[in-house]
Amino acid sequence: MSEFATFTAPADVVRRQYPASAAGDPAALRATLAPDVEWTEMAGFPFAGAYRTPEGVTAGVMEKLGEGWDGWTVHDDTYVTDGENVVVLARCTATHKSTGRPIDVRVAHHFVVPGGLIVRFEQFTDTALVRDAMSP
Repeated sequence: MSEFATFTAPADVVRRQYPASAAGDPAALRATLAPDVEWTEMAGFPFAGAYRTPEGVTAGVMEKLGEGWDGWTVHDDTYVTDGENVVVLARCTATHKSTGRPIDVRVAHHFVVPGGLIVRFEQFTDTALVRDAMSP
């Protein structure tokens, strides 16, 4: 285990979950999530709604992204931290498996990370761009 994997500062915890998601490593992602995590995908997004528990997040969001998209990756570029709150400005890239259409969409993610684990996540993005890539 790398030293990075043991950092518990809010931004460090958030930084660890992005490569875990991109690599399709649900165990590494779940290791960053609190048992009572609440993960909210934006209304209009393909898997809109709230997911609870680390297993609920990986099964309800990450596994479904992997089923429908090739190369789903969040390119995190700006972190704004205020105590346990971390806002990440990023972009998501992927190609929809059935349509072959790519996306490159800006996102903002808000995380709440007290005590070294993510307890809350909320996504903000242009969901129309994602839906357009999914439409035949």
